Parts: sequence; structure tokens; C-alpha cells
Amino acid sequence: MDYVIRRGQRAAGAEDDAFFTVHWSPISKADKYDIVTKAPAIGGIAELYYMDEKGKLNLFCLQRSWYGGIRAMLRERCDPALEKDPFRLSILVKWRDRIYYRWTNSESMADMNDVMFFFTETYSPGQRAVHSSGRFQRIFVQEIDTGKLVTI
Repeated sequence: MDYVIRRGQRAAGAEDDAFFTVHWSPISKADKYDIVTKAPAIGGIAELYYMDEKGKLNLFCLQRSWYGGIRAMLRERCDPALEKDPFRLSILVKWRDRIYYRWTNSESMADMNDVMFFFTETYSPGQRAVHSSGRFQRIFVQEIDTGKLVTI
């Protein structure tokens, strides 16, 4: 199966709307050696989670990568020796053996920007931390998760 972002067909009268399908990879335990074999060296989006004491997965990082690829970005985000952000570093240290990730790739930077915009506006409405490509008035995203992970 391809874990990829696909932009769907627009319905008549919905030229200003974008419909994306995000096929996520199965969620995997973060291990820098395992990431090398599972994550591709192409552009895409990844989510990082930590599993709390109750077994609940908590999202702590949503990031896109273009030039370095998903593999390089995940290796950096999952390694406390490489992580520079204090918040993410604190999570990596506290939940050391309980970090998980999933990813999807994209061959279009504009599509990736639109999907990232949708996710950031869904998770943190009004923050405007990420900008869309500006091509669409409204963006809709359907997520397909191989492991049946429920988000939000």
C-alpha cells in the first residue's frame, strides 16, 4: 500500500474546495534503526506520539519535511541527542521507550501545505502556525489509518 496524500476530484460548483485523502503508514514504535528501514527519504508529513501511563497515545509533534525527507526528519525528532526544541526534548526524555510515529508522503509541496494547514487548524484553531497554499477557499481531509488509530 502507498502511504500518500492524494487530492481528489472537485465536485461541480466546488472549484474553491480541496478534498484530500491522507493514507497513513501503520503506527510504529520509534527506534532510530527501525526508522531507516521503514520511513522513506522523500517529502511528507509525520506525527509523533507518546504513550502515557494509561496506554493512550498523545500527539506531541506534527511536522512536514521536504528536502531532507521523512526519514531524516523522524530520526532527528526521535533522538534526544539531536532534538533542539525544549518541549519535544522533554517528551523524548520523559517517555523514552514510549514514542511512536506514523507518516505519509507527498510529491506536491502545495498539497502538503494545504494538509498541514488543515491539521494545525484542527488541532489548534486560530493559531495560524502554518499557511495553506492559497489555492483553495476550503480544505477537507479524510484520513485512512492502517492500524485503526483514532485521532482527535
